Amino acid sequence: MTYVLPAAATEWIDAYRTRLNESDAFASAAAGWGVDFDGSFRFDVLPDDSYDGPTLSFFIDVVDGNCVRASHLDAPREQNAAFRFYGPATQWKQLLTGDLDPVEGRREEIFELDGDIQKVLQYATAIQLLTETAAEIDTTFDY
Repeated sequence: MTYVLPAAATEWIDAYRTRLNESDAFASAAAGWGVDFDGSFRFDVLPDDSYDGPTLSFFIDVVDGNCVRASHLDAPREQNAAFRFYGPATQWKQLLTGDLDPVEGRREEIFELDGDIQKVLQYATAIQLLTETAAEIDTTFDY
């Protein structure tokens, strides 16, 4: 199934949660994530020259290799998270189609990451799998 963003944002995040929870690799790499610390993420797709709509926001909560909650946020600030990954819509499109590596995007300061960087580095494989799993979802864009 193809999901069109932003129109099918709720369906897309549900598919993302399912894929994360079906991934043995993610479960293994994220074992311990969110145990004794908040492992929630908010992903914000920010408007830019290619997308002039409202910020598109997603929330996931990962605990010990399992995505226990996932939702599309109608208002970006409606859900706080321990980690926030955000950047312009054009680059999110490249990220979700596999044309941009998240580490490269972060290194080039295309994307910003707020939160405990030491935890991110400790669980680097799990973080990489978060992005790879998102890129596996058949996604097109209204912009």
